[in-house]
Amino acid sequence: MSRKNLLASLTERKLTAVNSSPSDAVSPSPALERNRNRGAFGAITRSIDELAEKAQAAKVMEARLLEGASIIEIDPELVDASFVADRMGDDEAAFDELLEAIREQGQDSPILVRPHPDAEGRYMIVFGHRRHRVARTLGRKVRAVVRDLADQEHVIAQGQENSARADLSFIEKAVFARNLERNGYDRDVIMQALAVDKSVVSKMISVTSDIPAEIIEAVGPARNSGRDRWYKLAIKCRDRASAARAAALISTGEFRNADSDERLSLLTRRLEGDGPKKKSGTRPPVEKPWAPRDKSVSVIARPRAKGFSLDLTDKEAKPFGEWISRNLDSLYEAFRTSEKTEQEN
Repeated sequence: MSRKNLLASLTERKLTAVNSSPSDAVSPSPALERNRNRGAFGAITRSIDELAEKAQAAKVMEARLLEGASIIEIDPELVDASFVADRMGDDEAAFDELLEAIREQGQDSPILVRPHPDAEGRYMIVFGHRRHRVARTLGRKVRAVVRDLADQEHVIAQGQENSARADLSFIEKAVFARNLERNGYDRDVIMQALAVDKSVVSKMISVTSDIPAEIIEAVGPARNSGRDRWYKLAIKCRDRASAARAAALISTGEFRNADSDERLSLLTRRLEGDGPKKKSGTRPPVEKPWAPRDKSVSVIARPRAKGFSLDLTDKEAKPFGEWISRNLDSLYEAFRTSEKTEQEN
C-alpha cells in the first residue's frame, strides 16, 4: 500500500467496530434490550460494550495499518522508541501479563516500525512499544512490519492506534496532544491523530497548560479517572495560590503513598475549598508542616475553629503517633510548665 493510500485509510474510515454488522450476529431478546440501559445493570453493560468495541477497534486499526505488508523479525536492540511519547510510565501488571502470554504463545501481532530518519540501519517504533519491550526482556527478535512513513503519517498512525485502545487515559491523550503541538503539529493533525474534534483538542491542551507539568507527572496516568476531574483540577490551578498548594501536596507522604487515581482525587478534594472568599476580620488558620532531618515522618499541624489536629504520615507515622499517645501526661505537664515560665517572664 502506498504512503498516500495508507494516510487516506487512516483519516477516512471510522475507528469503532460498531459500524460493522455481521450477518450471522444474534439479536438480543426484547427483554434484555430493555434492561440494557437501566440502572446499575445498564451502566455495567454499557461499560463492557465500550471496552469490547475499543478492543475490536484497536484490532481493526492495526489490521488496516499492517495490511498487505510482510512481517520480518528484527533485533529489538536496533529499534528505538517513537519521537513522541504517548504513555506516562507503564502498567507493570499489564506488562507482566503480556510478557507471560508472549512467552507461552509467541507474538501474534507484529509491531509497526519505520526506518529511523536519523540513524541508518536502525528503526523507530510507530506503535507496539510494550511488545518491543517484551521481546527485549525475553531475548527474542521482535516481529514487525516496516513502513516508510513521514513524521506526520507516523504521529497520526501512532495516535489513532493507541486512541482505539481502552487503556490509554484522558491525561495520557492530553499530554500526547501537548507533545504534538510542541513538535510543531497543527490542531488538524492532532485531531486526526486522536480521532477527536477541535473542542476536545482545545480542552486537552488547556488542561496541560493550566496544570503545571510536574503535578501531571507526579499524579501519573490515573487510568480510572475521567476528564471531568482533570478539568476541575485545571480550573483550580489557574489560581496561583492553589497551584502552589498543589505543588506542596505532591511532596507529602500521603500523596506519595497513594496510587495514581487516588493522587488525583486527593488533589481535587484538598483544593475544592480554594477560591475567592468573603473578607472577614480574622485570617483563616494556617497549616504548619514539620518533618525531622531524616524525613522518616511528616507532620501537618492543623488549627481549627474549636480544636487542633496533627496529621502524621510516612513510615514512622504510626510508631511516633503511638509514642505521643503513651506520653500525653508528661507532654501536657511540659506544656503547663512552659506556660508558667512564659507568664513569669
